[in-house]
Amino acid sequence: MAKISTGQIVAEVTRKEYITDHFIRVYLYSPEVHLFKNTVVGDNNKIAVPPAGLNEVHFPTLDENHQWVYPAKEIAPAIRTYTHRGIDLDKNELIIDFVDHGDGGPASKWVRDAEAGSKLGVMMRLDGKELYPEADWYLLAGDATAIPVLSAILETLPATAKGVCIIEVHGKEDEQLLATQADIDFKWLHNAQPQTGSKMPEAVKNIEIPETRKFGYVACEFSSVKEIRTYLRKDKNWTSQELYAYSYWKAGVAENESQADRHREKDSME
Repeated sequence: MAKISTGQIVAEVTRKEYITDHFIRVYLYSPEVHLFKNTVVGDNNKIAVPPAGLNEVHFPTLDENHQWVYPAKEIAPAIRTYTHRGIDLDKNELIIDFVDHGDGGPASKWVRDAEAGSKLGVMMRLDGKELYPEADWYLLAGDATAIPVLSAILETLPATAKGVCIIEVHGKEDEQLLATQADIDFKWLHNAQPQTGSKMPEAVKNIEIPETRKFGYVACEFSSVKEIRTYLRKDKNWTSQELYAYSYWKAGVAENESQADRHREKDSME
C-alpha cells in the first residue's frame, strides 16, 4: 500500500461568517498554505483544536503503529475530522466550514469563540484524491456535517449528470443554495435533534433509482449510514465501487471514541 504524504500547519483566523444560523465558514491564514496546493477541495483533514484558554497548537505525533501520541493533557489539542472547503494560494488562506453544535464539542466551542488571530492546527494529505467516479446518476446524502464535501462534489459535476441530493439540517433556516451545473433534485430534511434519530434512511429508500451508471456518496450519523449502506448493498445490489458511505459521527459518542466502530462497520461491507 502506497504511503500517504501528509503535512501540518498552524493557521490563524482572519475572519469568519455565518452562512446560515448553524453553519460557520472560517478563513485561516498561514504562510505554509502552499503545502496543500495539490489537495482536492472536499477532501478530509484533521484539525487540532487547542484547549480552552490556550492559543497555541501542540501537535500530536504518530508512533510506529500509526497511533496518536499526545502531548501533556494541559496543552493537548482535540483532534477532529473536517473538510477542506477551499484554498486561496494568493492569500495563503484555507477555508473550513463548521456546524455550530453549541458548546458541547471542542471544535464547535472553538469556532463559536474564534476571532481574528485564533490559532488552529490543520493536518491534511499533500496529494490529490478522487472524491467520486464518473457516472450518469448520483445519489448524494448527508447531514449538515457533510455539506462541505457534498458542495465540493456538486460544484464539479458535469452538466450532463443527473441525481438526487438529500441533506438533513436543523431547520428551514439552515437550507443553503448549493451551486451545480448538474440536474440535481434537492431534498432538504429538517431535524433539530439529529442525535436522537434521523429520517435520512427513509428518504433514501423512497428515491427511485434509475437503471444506469450510478454512484452514491453518503456521509452522516453512524446508524443512518449503516442502514443506508445495508439497503443499497444488499437490497438494491449496489457494488462497493458504486457507493462510498461513511459515518462522520456516532450519536452519544465523541469522534475519537467512535472512530474504531465507524471504520469497522465500513470495512465490514467492503
